[in-house]
Amino acid sequence: MRQTDAIPEATQTAKKQLAAGDISGAERLLFKQHQLTPQDRETHYYYCVCLRYLGRLSEALSELETLLSRFPRFARGYQEIGYTFKALNDQAKALASFRTAVTLNDALVGSWRALIELTSATDRPVIYDEAVTQTRNLEGLPKALLQVRDWINEGRLAQAEQLCRQFLMRHPKQVEGMRLLAYIGVQTEVLDDAEVLLENAVRFEPDNDLARFDYMGVLYKRQKYAASFAQAEKLIEKAPDNVRHQTAYANQCVAIGRFDEAIAIYDQVIPKVPDPALVHLLKAHALKTIDQSEQAIKAYRAAYENKPGFGDAFWSLANLKTYRFTDLEVETMLASVAEPNLSPVDHVHLNFALGKHFEDAKDFEQAFGFYQQGNTLKQGQIGFDSELLSKRLELQTSVCTERLFKQRTGSGCPAPDPIFILGLPRAGSTLLEQILASHPQVDGTQELPNIAAFAFELDGRRRMQDAPQYPACLTTIPDSELVAMGQKYLEDTQIHRGHAPFFIDKMPNNFRHIGLIQLILPNAKIIDARRHPIACCFSGFKQLFASGQEFSYSLTDIGRYYQDYMRLMNHWHEVLPGKILTVHHEAVVFNLEQQVRQILKYCELDFDPACLNFHQTERSVRTPSSEQVRQPIYQSGLDAWMNFEPWLEPLKAAIGDDILNQYPNFYPSD
Repeated sequence: MRQTDAIPEATQTAKKQLAAGDISGAERLLFKQHQLTPQDRETHYYYCVCLRYLGRLSEALSELETLLSRFPRFARGYQEIGYTFKALNDQAKALASFRTAVTLNDALVGSWRALIELTSATDRPVIYDEAVTQTRNLEGLPKALLQVRDWINEGRLAQAEQLCRQFLMRHPKQVEGMRLLAYIGVQTEVLDDAEVLLENAVRFEPDNDLARFDYMGVLYKRQKYAASFAQAEKLIEKAPDNVRHQTAYANQCVAIGRFDEAIAIYDQVIPKVPDPALVHLLKAHALKTIDQSEQAIKAYRAAYENKPGFGDAFWSLANLKTYRFTDLEVETMLASVAEPNLSPVDHVHLNFALGKHFEDAKDFEQAFGFYQQGNTLKQGQIGFDSELLSKRLELQTSVCTERLFKQRTGSGCPAPDPIFILGLPRAGSTLLEQILASHPQVDGTQELPNIAAFAFELDGRRRMQDAPQYPACLTTIPDSELVAMGQKYLEDTQIHRGHAPFFIDKMPNNFRHIGLIQLILPNAKIIDARRHPIACCFSGFKQLFASGQEFSYSLTDIGRYYQDYMRLMNHWHEVLPGKILTVHHEAVVFNLEQQVRQILKYCELDFDPACLNFHQTERSVRTPSSEQVRQPIYQSGLDAWMNFEPWLEPLKAAIGDDILNQYPNFYPSD
């Protein structure tokens, strides 16, 4: 439930009475208003404040518990319950409440001051030092920026952005204002603006560690890992004992493949932080990536042991695919998912994890129920317009014609290095990557964002209602720019490569941009990983992706997306005949050697037996299929979707009979 911005007039009057010291008068007015509008958050909150001021502490606690059950992410509610526990001399509960408050809203000066009172430099030095630093920073802020921070933490981003921009027009070099506006940019996915703001902030104040930390974070989000690692190095050189900087540096090490160094740093940090759950999780992710499964499981368990109800830790265990939960873990998850005060993110993670557990237990009805609930919750947290995406994909077919490619023959950078593996998520692309990366002349990397970033830049800055500039701009872009983009792609992806002459980019969504790839890298190889429509779509529906793939949280949306994918891939085959190799997952499963030889021939690579023994190849794998591709080919997962067939009619209807009936049958005849 969300609180509206409209505060009842009586509540506003009561706030003025409170400020003037008329506590009893405010309490009477708020009590009456609360009876009229029991769901109004601000009325209930100020009523609780009055009860505390009047010394009615038991009543205040009871009302606050009700308030927080309705608004479990309400930071000021936790701050108020902290004040109430403090008045009751329950310092442990007060401390916990204030810490929750600042976790939800780090602009609450009162909570930081209370934490200073309740801790000391010797008793809880990490909490104390952070509270002192945060209090000093907040007290030094202009009132306008303090209001911006408060609105940001309450989710009122539009108001916060407007006020912050107004402030920066008067104070264009105020670094804290730039940081806040950049933060809003990150929250609203305007990452290019955020990067420019923070680049300037660091230039204006090179010694501002907070600005540099944020700049590193935005570079990381944009997957500019070489640049983000350089910022992390500067932070760690300046303050080598700062645990926040150490953790961030370790994260950057993971991004560029320095896993052993990252894990060693995580181990150093864990004893130093008061809440080590997240660091345990980060360590586990790194261990999983380098195939240290047993150690990863221990780290994931340590994460949820340090933070009860930590949904990400449980989902990460489920996402190993080969892991099976203990009875105690299942009981813990079921109890946690029934807890209304648990964060929405944890609820989503736990539902997906329980779906996986009950699927493994062959209780398919209950499994589907949890998968459905997890997807419904996730869909409510994101904004996805399937019709808008379909229209954007249709533009590719109208612009990227056979005529365009004939006119642009010889354009772009001629380097043959990249091998693009694309298609839909969960279509078998990780298996194909592992097979190819087992060849001595091919480096495996990860899902690289560079092509999509080029498309974003070509689309330009525009309002939502404006017509898109991309892909239409591909008809007018100068040849020299196409060459430069191809060269930049190779330069920017170099950090992910080893010494092999070829490398793999397995970003699945690159199927949307095959026209752009052809124009800037005409000699690149393109492999379309394809899987049975229902198997592929339902596997995506069961998967909670780290980011992106917003279409996957509804059976109807993901079925429509498969339709769009097929329509566009048919177009690419028509206008670029012979350019793309389609590899069906089922064909690989039933006839591995034939498919491997076909793939290597297409890539102009000599046959190497290592590609047949791909599961023995030691390399980092970052996708959900990492555990599966470290095992020999197995057939058991091909028809797993059939266990859920009673609930998949919306998916079948969205895909359509034409596509379903045309999919080839690769099963060997009896």
